[in-house]
Amino acid sequence: MILDQIEGKNRRALLIFVLVTVAIGALGSFFTQPNIPTWYAQLNHPSITPPNWVFAPVWSTLYVMMAVAAWRVWRITGLASIEMAAWGIQLALNFAWSAIFFAMHRIDAAFVEIVLLDLAILCTLLLFWRRDKIAGWLMVPYLAWTSFATLLTWRFWVLNP
Repeated sequence: MILDQIEGKNRRALLIFVLVTVAIGALGSFFTQPNIPTWYAQLNHPSITPPNWVFAPVWSTLYVMMAVAAWRVWRITGLASIEMAAWGIQLALNFAWSAIFFAMHRIDAAFVEIVLLDLAILCTLLLFWRRDKIAGWLMVPYLAWTSFATLLTWRFWVLNP
């Protein structure tokens, strides 16, 4: 197993990165879950909207990839670095989108917020890439999925003014 090849301190740090990242995602689901069968179900959905069951496995995978990327860069830069600051900012923006879209029902503001998230992810990806190519590559699927989510958010806004 890969974790067996990672020494104690680094293994603990990797697990902390994964737990923190997944916990942020789980916290966002507290805004999301109650609104799926109610408010969200009543919206006009874009034709490209995936089925609801797709989101949990995709986001779970992306959160683990984000955590591994951050851990890889942390081993090089430590926590007090521009790379880790960018990672924290994009993680906070990721969390905020769920609150804005699902809890506040502000599709317009969620669109503006997710564009900022896309930019933050791109910055993080580029900063990670400079330090560790694998970490940069690990962020690519996240940027791709969030770009798709940006398109979805825009379409929801257009269809539900």
